[in-house]
Amino acid sequence: MAIKDSGMRIRVEKELREAFVQACRAQDRAAADVLRDFMRTFTSKQQRGQADLFAGPRASVNEHNQ
Repeated sequence: MAIKDSGMRIRVEKELREAFVQACRAQDRAAADVLRDFMRTFTSKQQRGQADLFAGPRASVNEHNQ
């Protein structure tokens, strides 16, 4: 594994952070490891042309206006 020599700081709502940390603990995983895994998956999908990691069926404009 590569040396981790770079950091990232983000701001999130307190409730979101607490829920995330609790979910990580429930799976006996460090929050940083979960975030790194997400970043690897996201960038890998980007490189393969799968831009939206959470892509699902999208509603048309007409469906929103009904």
